[in-house]
Amino acid sequence: MLTGGFWIGFVGAALAGGFAYWQARRVLACPEGSEEMRKIAGSIRQGANAYLKQQYAVVFRVFVAVFLILLLMAFGTGGRMLSPYTPFAFVTGGVFSMLAGFIGMKIATNANARTAQAASESMNQGLRVAFSSGSVMGFTVVGLGMLDISLWFFLLRYAFGVQNPETLGNVMVMNGMGASFMALFARVGGGIYTKAADVGADLVGKVEAGIPEDDPRNPATIADNVGDNVGDVAGMGADLYESYVGSILATFALGAAGGYGWKGMLLPLCLAVCGIACSIVGSFLVRTEENATQESLLKSLRGGTYTAAALSALLAAPLTYFILDGNMGVYVAILAGLAGGCAIGYFTEYYTSATYKPTQDLAEASETGSATMIIGGLSLGMRSTAASILIVGAAVLISYFASGGAIAVTDAGGAFTAAFNRGLYGIGIAGVGMLSTLGITLATDAYGPVADNAGGIAEMSGLPDNVRERTDALDALGNTTAATGKGFAIGSASLTSLALLVSYVNIVQNRTSETLNFTLTSPTVLVGVFAGAMLTFVFSAFTMSAVQRAAQSIVAEVRRQFREIPGIMKREADPDYAACVALCTKGALREMVIPALLAVIMPIVTGLLLGPTGVVGLLGGVSVTGFAMAVFMSNAGGAWDNAKKYIEEGHHCGKGSRQHKAAVVGDTVGDPFKDTSGPSLNILIKLCSTVSIVFSGLVVTWNLISLLG
Repeated sequence: MLTGGFWIGFVGAALAGGFAYWQARRVLACPEGSEEMRKIAGSIRQGANAYLKQQYAVVFRVFVAVFLILLLMAFGTGGRMLSPYTPFAFVTGGVFSMLAGFIGMKIATNANARTAQAASESMNQGLRVAFSSGSVMGFTVVGLGMLDISLWFFLLRYAFGVQNPETLGNVMVMNGMGASFMALFARVGGGIYTKAADVGADLVGKVEAGIPEDDPRNPATIADNVGDNVGDVAGMGADLYESYVGSILATFALGAAGGYGWKGMLLPLCLAVCGIACSIVGSFLVRTEENATQESLLKSLRGGTYTAAALSALLAAPLTYFILDGNMGVYVAILAGLAGGCAIGYFTEYYTSATYKPTQDLAEASETGSATMIIGGLSLGMRSTAASILIVGAAVLISYFASGGAIAVTDAGGAFTAAFNRGLYGIGIAGVGMLSTLGITLATDAYGPVADNAGGIAEMSGLPDNVRERTDALDALGNTTAATGKGFAIGSASLTSLALLVSYVNIVQNRTSETLNFTLTSPTVLVGVFAGAMLTFVFSAFTMSAVQRAAQSIVAEVRRQFREIPGIMKREADPDYAACVALCTKGALREMVIPALLAVIMPIVTGLLLGPTGVVGLLGGVSVTGFAMAVFMSNAGGAWDNAKKYIEEGHHCGKGSRQHKAAVVGDTVGDPFKDTSGPSLNILIKLCSTVSIVFSGLVVTWNLISLLG
């Protein structure tokens, strides 16, 4: 009877959607402030909408091309290379991922002025409005994820008659490609936009002209605030939608392969629905007092997220017991994922928050200039990788052995047994556990850009200094929670990528009668590992260079306006904000295509040259190096940003000092680290895996190695 309980996914979708709608109504009921505040907020909305409209037009053309290729593979070969459902699931995954980001961006651009107005009343009011806006994003993501998964499950099982759980699991795992594809475009494009504007505004405005951040005299300030929404909100929403759906779908495939059948698929779905309910409870605990310190603000957000995680851990026990007939080893794996997620969040806070010594020491490095500031940030980021890698490593081992992997054996042909797959199912369910409370985790992340925008609106509309102080405190907290959200995303990506890698091996092995050599000593596997490591660095180089080129055009434009419109600095003339917005839009759309396509093309080319074993090496190489690089970039960037804000609070001579200018340079270097290249890497890892799975039929049918053999 339990196996018929998949309707619970629709309940979770309705619960999350209803809560998101209620929170949106609360935000929109708040006053938007003065006429000047409404005008500035309207300009930001207009710029964000214009960018997303053009971005979606570019992505639409790419999606059409890929859809036609998938149709040819599915129907041109009689279904031998690809399931006939995959092309259509590719489209729905992309559409739902786009919607997650778009809805989050719409509420964020309507909440920024309202947050500034609320902050003029009290710190707690500002936090509540910004956090409610973030909650709309968080629960929209999980609600749409549940809806997409549940719709396809019911279509495949009941409308199209796929009754074998392993077949259905393998088809479902391919459905994540569309979400990953859209997420990469959204994250890379939005990241290039926001960081090009930010770098241009900081280098010319703060460092050269010596004017405050978000000063209305800076021609790039509107573009900077638009970028917060298209990169840190719309891009992040699509990103974490893909992480959430990918972890559940990978566990579907492993549950069937591990012999759990339909029950192995039902458990991650129920766990995700429980996480939604627990996240709603935790969200009511987020509140603070006036004149709160960063430590007390962090404590407030931790109270909500940790409560949600604890409740989810309690409810997971009976769920596991009844669904998996008393197999509580899987429950230990879920706990490992939940505990691992909380631990990653704590250590991310430790390395990026100005409340702790690492970021304070980094701020002190500004005493000797920009060079030592940059060296210190690089060192901090590299050092921070140890904690995340050890936590994920421990979660992998605990979840694998607790779920039955300890007794795994292989037969004479080298095929994976059900026992081994049960251990891998534990790793997959740990990833679901880590993301089960994504609703509130993403809410604490998505509120940061809203607080940042609120600070800009407060500055540009001339609100009292104490309002900017409150929004700056909320923004600094947002930098830390954003880094925490990225830590969750990359931590879960590492678990999900391992699950997807094993799914790829199982699918490939089922497609061929040959015994393939997937051991590390195989030359094709080794070459694939090197190719995967190379891909991480080349992809990061492309995204960093994209920000550099786009930022150069903004720097030139801002300098031109300061030079040719002399009345700007005396407030006698208005800057041409639209010119910077247009340049950022054009630059981001032009620069996002190559890195996004690289992630798609590389696994296919590797497979066609080296065969399936080479692809396994590629996936292993990009997963390991991508994980370490993403943590390094995210934490280094977050620490540079918060070190700058720590100095702006009055430490080390405060705003306008040479120490502050050194910190601005460090923050400028860190901007593409934490908001473009770093967060894009976790999508790269999973997109490579899903692309490899989708094109596995082509690679098995034709590759250079098999032809030469």
